[in-house]
Amino acid sequence: MGDIPSFNPYIVSAMIKTLNIPNLITLARLLSVPLIATLILLHHLTPAFYLFALAGLSDALDGFLARVFKARTTFGAYLDPLADKALLIGVYVALARIGLIELWVAILVVFRDVVIVGGILLLFLFNTSIEMKPHILSKINTVVQLSFALFVLAQGAVFLGFPALDTFFGYLVALTTVLSGVTYIKIGLTYFNSITYESHE
Repeated sequence: MGDIPSFNPYIVSAMIKTLNIPNLITLARLLSVPLIATLILLHHLTPAFYLFALAGLSDALDGFLARVFKARTTFGAYLDPLADKALLIGVYVALARIGLIELWVAILVVFRDVVIVGGILLLFLFNTSIEMKPHILSKINTVVQLSFALFVLAQGAVFLGFPALDTFFGYLVALTTVLSGVTYIKIGLTYFNSITYESHE
């Protein structure tokens, strides 16, 4: 019987960099959005809950692997927030469509992301390079939005029974969404002002 090969972190690191497993995980999360949204619309909330929870965990996993094995890429820096936004927008719109969350909450979530993506596209039109690094408020907002969606799905799947918390959780989502949105608008205006200043020099 042959010897069992020993664990070599350098080989594992090289494999992850070559295959770019973090990016594959992020891509899988993006591709899961239509399936999760469809399950919600069909009122199959239990499988939707598990898939959404798995997608949420994958967000932490791909970031962890990218940091530990130094496998960060420019493609991944853009793909990760895109996958997060697509996942949250898809789930919130589907939940609002079947009446499990207030429509205004879903509209607020979608509007914030549309404004942010629109601002990034405008900066690209001005040939301005920006660092895709999420603000701390954006990270908090993402966690709150993910938690609220999981909470609602868990209640719909009869895992939880605290409907009185829906209103509180909804307002918390609204608060963090507005705060993070305003923060990114301020950052965007700073970029635009710097572009205008440089163009007049």
